[in-house]
Amino acid sequence: MNTLFIGGGNMGRALIGGLLKKGFDPKSISTVETDPQIAAHLVHDFSIHVLSTLVNAQEQLNASQVVIIAVKPQDFKSIAFELSHLIKNCPGERPLILSIAAGIPTASMAHWLHYGCCVRAMPNTPALINQGMTGLFAPATVSEVQRKHAETICSSVGKTVWIDDESLMDAVTALSGSGPAYVFAFLEALQSGGERLGLPADTARLLAYQTVVGAAALAMQSSETPSTLRQKVTSKGGTTAAALGVLEQKQWQGILEEALAAAKERGIQMAKELGST
Repeated sequence: MNTLFIGGGNMGRALIGGLLKKGFDPKSISTVETDPQIAAHLVHDFSIHVLSTLVNAQEQLNASQVVIIAVKPQDFKSIAFELSHLIKNCPGERPLILSIAAGIPTASMAHWLHYGCCVRAMPNTPALINQGMTGLFAPATVSEVQRKHAETICSSVGKTVWIDDESLMDAVTALSGSGPAYVFAFLEALQSGGERLGLPADTARLLAYQTVVGAAALAMQSSETPSTLRQKVTSKGGTTAAALGVLEQKQWQGILEEALAAAKERGIQMAKELGST
């Protein structure tokens, strides 16, 4: 499978690295990257072909089964218009368009590209260390083979899940796409709390980080629900119960639910601001 990346920033770079680790030939990957420094690093680190402008990528697009658009959402529309001309001039089978730009509906992609074979993906930043979570949506215009292509690419940096209703992609963004930031904020609070109790910063950091990593790993491997696991480590009248009592008094579950709802609503607003169709 030949792939053409448009954008070689952090997420594009992560996907390129993931594909190469899965055994893809560097010769099968091309990238359009306008930043000379980023382009130089891509060539040095991955030995792939890098072009400085999209207008010169017709040959690479013609040979590609998938084009991955890995640019900022505000840059998507202009890239799509430019890309639409290359797609129109493609002499053979046209490639799948896989977008990892947040908040861009497939209807908008199809409108701007004048081409409907598009998959919408929402990865998150742990993809940078191959521990990502990506939600995927494909309209009926995408074939089963193309769905497999999209899954192969995104699973190279972590786990994937297909979403049947595109309107739920805003919920995916709120939970998983933005989720790492919530975890980082929680880690900040845990470490800070440990330091306020007298622990050295390095010790508090290690205790906080490993506790979160270990608890998440336990939850992933267990057949029991998080609620059951929580109850198992909470003795009546004990230290854990005292801490959870404060969290419940502050209604922290409701706060998290409200935060996710705000993120989802902001995603919907962003799509409108970016000019859907």
